[in-house]
Amino acid sequence: MIEGRNEASASSNDPGGTPSGGVYEWFKRGMKLLEEGSPAAAAAILEHAVRAEPDSRSLREALARAQFNSKRYDEAAGSFRWIVDANPAEDYAYFGLGLSLWRSGDIEGAQEPLAVAVAMRPDLRHYVSALKQVRATLRARRA
Repeated sequence: MIEGRNEASASSNDPGGTPSGGVYEWFKRGMKLLEEGSPAAAAAILEHAVRAEPDSRSLREALARAQFNSKRYDEAAGSFRWIVDANPAEDYAYFGLGLSLWRSGDIEGAQEPLAVAVAMRPDLRHYVSALKQVRATLRARRA
C-alpha cells in the first residue's frame, strides 16, 4: 500500500452521479475514504475533483494513491507520471510511478523512476528497498 506523506460517501445530487459539494469537499471526502481503507470509493470521488481541477498536483497525488491502493496500477502509473511531468522534483511521484509500474508487471520500466526517487531521497529506506527488490528481480530474470 502506498502511504501518504504527510462516513464520507459520494452522495449525489443529480442522476449523473456528481457528488454534492465542491472540489475541496470532494478532496476531503476522498482523503477520508482513503484513510479509512476504501480506496475504490476514494478514487471515484477524487476523479470528479481532478476533472474539475485538472492541474492540481495534490488532487492528482491523492487520486494516484487511491488508484494504486485499489489495484488500478496502470491508471496510478498514469497519474503519477502526470505529476512527474508537471514537476520533476517530486520524489514521491517517482516512487509511486516506480511502484505502479512494478505492480503492473513492467519491472524494467519501474527501475528508472525508483532510481530517481532514491537519488533524490537516499534517506528513505522504503525507496531504497523497492529499488533493490526491482533490481534483484531483474538480475534473477537475466540469470
